[in-house]
Amino acid sequence: MPRYLIAFNDEWVPAQTPEELTRKSEASHALLEDMKAAGVFVFADGGIDASTAIFSVVNDGGSPAFTDGPFVESKEHLGGFTVIEAADDDAARHWAGRMAVSLDWPQEVHRFPSGVDEIIERQLPERD
Repeated sequence: MPRYLIAFNDEWVPAQTPEELTRKSEASHALLEDMKAAGVFVFADGGIDASTAIFSVVNDGGSPAFTDGPFVESKEHLGGFTVIEAADDDAARHWAGRMAVSLDWPQEVHRFPSGVDEIIERQLPERD
């Protein structure tokens, strides 16, 4: 069954009061329970933003080189995500829609490739 990433960027979320965050947390936990009951839930986490980045790593001649920065300059930071297994894109659309409504902020959905062969296939030029 295909896996989908449902995610939002921290910048898409307007400032929230503690009360609003509490309501959103309760709504999202209820939705995650629905996902578990439906058998589509895989993993979820959130509350991440630019302040939660702890290090970066690059390939330095075959060895990893770790630094506290600089991090990639970006205005966008992942704020949270959920991974589900759903029968098809329509089912993923259903769950992403429920998430957008329960949190009241935009979500972006990606379908994970089914394997390395699919990734390679997408990257190869068209063959006649």
